[in-house]
Amino acid sequence: MHLVFVSSLVPVENPSSGFDIANRAVLDGLRALGHRVSVIGYLQPGQTAASGGDVHLLGEIEVTNAKVGAATKLRWLAKACLHRTTLSSAKMLEISSDHVEALLKRLQPFDGIVLNSVQLPGAFASVFQKHKTIYVAHNVEAGSARENAATASSLLGRWLFKREAHYLEQLERRLTQAASAIWTFAEADRLGFGHAVSSRATVLPLVTRWNLAQSSAEKPPEYDLALIGTWSWQPNRIGLDWFLSRVVPLLPADMSIGIAGQLPDAPAISHPGVRLLGRVPDARAFVESGAVLPLISRGGTGVQLKTIEIFELGMPSVATRASLRGIDALPGNCAVSDEPAEFANLLIEKVAQVRSGDRQRLSGSVFHQAQKNKLLATLEEGLSRFSQPVVTPGPVSPRDELRVSAMKTRTVSASYGLAVHEGGKSR
Repeated sequence: MHLVFVSSLVPVENPSSGFDIANRAVLDGLRALGHRVSVIGYLQPGQTAASGGDVHLLGEIEVTNAKVGAATKLRWLAKACLHRTTLSSAKMLEISSDHVEALLKRLQPFDGIVLNSVQLPGAFASVFQKHKTIYVAHNVEAGSARENAATASSLLGRWLFKREAHYLEQLERRLTQAASAIWTFAEADRLGFGHAVSSRATVLPLVTRWNLAQSSAEKPPEYDLALIGTWSWQPNRIGLDWFLSRVVPLLPADMSIGIAGQLPDAPAISHPGVRLLGRVPDARAFVESGAVLPLISRGGTGVQLKTIEIFELGMPSVATRASLRGIDALPGNCAVSDEPAEFANLLIEKVAQVRSGDRQRLSGSVFHQAQKNKLLATLEEGLSRFSQPVVTPGPVSPRDELRVSAMKTRTVSASYGLAVHEGGKSR
């Protein structure tokens, strides 16, 4: 097949963020099946597009809110309001729909388009949906935006997230209803777009790299606990705030805790062992410098790629249930809890084992190969649907809308790991 892979940010040579890692895994999987893949999208500054393929760049663009100034954010908001779309899709409107249509015409003939996440596909949905499509859902984005609205600290933030959720729900409905197949990264997300499309949705297992690198020679841990993440992304920040406020105060004062990644508006931390390290030059080396890895997701949707990476490395961990979305079988060195006190006790026990000489490291190759085999099988099954007609659902009755809305609420709650805070505050 000749496939067109459409993504806000094209797959890159050295992926580091969760979004980039997932992009690269899907692209590598499609190529491993022998398909020709033409890629369309923007390139983030400082990155290099993945080699070995046909890449058509729409330009270079910075999409991370934390890395741009107020003027750029206001320009994005103005575009979003003018075009009645999301902020994330407004960022993509540096080019016109005529430009996209002309590019697709030059790439023909092709068998279908793989629409990767909602940002660029949502900006030009009317152009892409003239062709057969598969939609790749990294998350149920509308659900994440609703959660962010519920936890926003300002009225403006709450309004912006509610607005984003409103338009995201419309775009996700449009993209999923028109798709020949839908690929999600977690079971809860497969059901998160409604009953009308769930029969065409399948869960896509992921790997963080196609060829598993050899683990480096074990060195003495630099930190008892190591955490790394994109903390400017609200679902990640919710988990970090929970860890710092509810778990860290229960840990011994002599426990060292390294936290890597940019942390806007860092909270006051009284624990003497916490070190805020900012961006680190080698994320993998930092992960391996920890004795035990806390996996602390409390919200959002989709799979946690950091969890997959830690399992591929064979590192011991303590995880919340929300951190384990999209993963069927857990390695024996992963403990699970959503309760702060139990979570802290499990960390203390595992760190004590490491200090006594038991590193608790396992081979991650079995987990990695199983994930890759399932990934290839799921991709192949989804691509086979390009030969089948897509039945677009008709108008939905008010009663059915209520039923779908209730199901989405239950699904979002499940994908959040039933993360209801104590004190009666939802999510």
